[in-house]
Amino acid sequence: MPPSSIVQFRTCINRLEHLLGVHYLEIPQEVVQQLSGKFKVRLLCTVNSTLTFPCGLVALGGGMAYISINNKRMKQLKARSGDEVEVLLEKDNSEFGVEMPEELAELLEQDDEGRRRFKKLAPGKQRYIIQYVSSVKSCQLRIDRSVMLIENLKALPVGKESFRGIWGH
Repeated sequence: MPPSSIVQFRTCINRLEHLLGVHYLEIPQEVVQQLSGKFKVRLLCTVNSTLTFPCGLVALGGGMAYISINNKRMKQLKARSGDEVEVLLEKDNSEFGVEMPEELAELLEQDDEGRRRFKKLAPGKQRYIIQYVSSVKSCQLRIDRSVMLIENLKALPVGKESFRGIWGH
């Protein structure tokens, strides 16, 4: 059976105690198989038809996977551990698997070397930069973070772009 681009199912919200009680959606083996059977897939997850967010699958064991849900999303859903929810997963065909903040996009448009180095990064490192820049409300702070991360990236030797180096430590 070919992979499906949209899968809908019911599941429970659980807690991963070994990760400080992080909440997660359990993704059954059948759903993982419908999505391609691989864990390297970017998705858009919609819970109870009210909240949609980008995500990826994390192996849980036995062919199952999970998607973590942070406390902010739990509050938006008015959900608690043990609640059953309706989940819609669809493949995310966007370029980076997350929304690019306009401040970072503008910097990359103006900085040829920064854009070249950013495009050579592994997708996970690209998403790390995008999410770190996006995680603040202040436009000026998004600009400051964009400049800092891209300047740090350009200072690193090609092929040695670690998270720590990009962060500047």
